[in-house]
Amino acid sequence: MTNKNSGAFHDIGTPKEFYSTAEAAKILGVSHRTVQLWVEAGTLQAWKTAGGHRRIAAASLEHVLAGRRQALAPAAAEPVREAPRLTKVLIVDDDATLLRLYELEIAGWGLPLQIIKAGDGFEALLKIGEQRPDILISDLSMPGMDGFRMVNSLRANPQQEGLHIIIVSGLDVSTIKSLGLPADIPVFSKPVPFGQLRAAVENAFRT
Repeated sequence: MTNKNSGAFHDIGTPKEFYSTAEAAKILGVSHRTVQLWVEAGTLQAWKTAGGHRRIAAASLEHVLAGRRQALAPAAAEPVREAPRLTKVLIVDDDATLLRLYELEIAGWGLPLQIIKAGDGFEALLKIGEQRPDILISDLSMPGMDGFRMVNSLRANPQQEGLHIIIVSGLDVSTIKSLGLPADIPVFSKPVPFGQLRAAVENAFRT
């Protein structure tokens, strides 16, 4: 669509070096008062005749007109960028305070992670069914379904193949081994060693 001001200089006759306030208002498509204010503010360069009439420089008028055309032009649409995919991390522990600590610490890593939380194995399996995580960080000793039963259930399900499981437990390593946790699952002892845990999570990214 053609801008209504694009040919305004030609609507008032042959272009000239100076224009009256009324002519400038017509060219710019604004009120007489607006032109006066722009002159007083220095936006438009003008001088007064012996009779006290303002004359506005054509070059100044064209400069302001060009700026108005640019402002009124439709902005170019920016390409839609897909948001980066977040790696889902499900954290399972019956200690709500510790879950909150996990959340705060992991948020400070600056990694593209989405944190999901569960209080026991049953809740974890429900959440895995709703939105499958990429990484599971779990305690072992929990009421209801403990971590051992949950892990065995996940390992028996072909749909969960490729899920990275990391254990953080207060149990000693010999007890964990005797209770049958798969040997390929990394195990960390509480209190949570967040530095080592981060390294394990970053390693899961790469595999």
